Amino acid sequence: MHGVLPDSALRAMIARGEIAAERPVTAEQIQPASLDLRLGDVAYRIRASFLAGRGQRVDTKLAEFEMHRMSLAEGAVLEKGCVYLVPLMERLALPAGLTAVSNAKSSTGRLDLLTRVITDDGTEFDRIPEGYTGPLYAEICPRSFSVLVRPGMRLNQIRFRAGQAALSDAELKLLHAAEPLVSGEAVIDHGLGFSVDLRPETGDLVGYRAKPHTGVIDLDRIAHYPASAFWEEVRTREGRIILDPGAFYILVSREAVVIPPDFAAEMAPYLAMVGEFRVHYAGFFDPGFGHGAAGGEGSKGVLEVRCHEAPFVLEHGQVVGRLVYERMAGRPERLYGAGIASNYQGQGLKLAKHFRAG
Repeated sequence: MHGVLPDSALRAMIARGEIAAERPVTAEQIQPASLDLRLGDVAYRIRASFLAGRGQRVDTKLAEFEMHRMSLAEGAVLEKGCVYLVPLMERLALPAGLTAVSNAKSSTGRLDLLTRVITDDGTEFDRIPEGYTGPLYAEICPRSFSVLVRPGMRLNQIRFRAGQAALSDAELKLLHAAEPLVSGEAVIDHGLGFSVDLRPETGDLVGYRAKPHTGVIDLDRIAHYPASAFWEEVRTREGRIILDPGAFYILVSREAVVIPPDFAAEMAPYLAMVGEFRVHYAGFFDPGFGHGAAGGEGSKGVLEVRCHEAPFVLEHGQVVGRLVYERMAGRPERLYGAGIASNYQGQGLKLAKHFRAG
């Protein structure tokens, strides 16, 4: 059957050796429709981001671009503005008909960690073709904050697809008619559009902007860092804000979205023509996100926004992105938010799990 592979299929892939690892894959890595990938034991500081290219291996290119290497065993700091390559513990032996796509985990994106997977023979970031056999590497570029990492940390996740999984707009409209996917009117055009909320129901807090000079964030520390030490509050009563070039913002969607149990979704940036900004580095939405069966009543999408060359006025209700829905090849045994550690079920405007109020 075509679709995104659920957790039970991922366990079967591990049993067959199609997903292998230096250290056994743990139950915590297996999500409803994806697998968390773990950092290995060493990080390489490199001069520039790169792709291996056709017929090329990553380790061959690494020898050309490596500046220095460091062990992660006792913890190591990946510095803001630098580019690193970290071999991952997992490797793949994909069978014919099965492709994979990787993305940053939610907390990774909310820290403005540009994190992408590359492979041997690779000509695209985060895209792994059928039949690929070989290692996986994470390219990591901290954009706003320096971070402390250790082996086994999970910054990326990978999703496997058999055949064509994405719903057409016609199919998406039928699904929305049967089970509303979004609060309010559904804007369906190459996926389900979503807009930015700059008129909150209460108060005037609409987002956060990363401070330019902060301390290091240890990614193992949850609810540890006072938000005020790393973020400036963004407030408005006018329904608009001006994005500054180079600044990173956490905003929230106006719509609450639902991912039914037999579907998954991926957030895609909206067309570049709508403005000088990019939305959302982390893009996977698991089955059950915002769904009543998993303890949700619609969950808003957190928007990770970076402005580019020119200041840009962002207006309340402006469409900034879209969700591409995909059918599952089977219903997951566990849904997002249902009996598993799901940090963002039922979320509104929310920073990464590492921060606390104050």
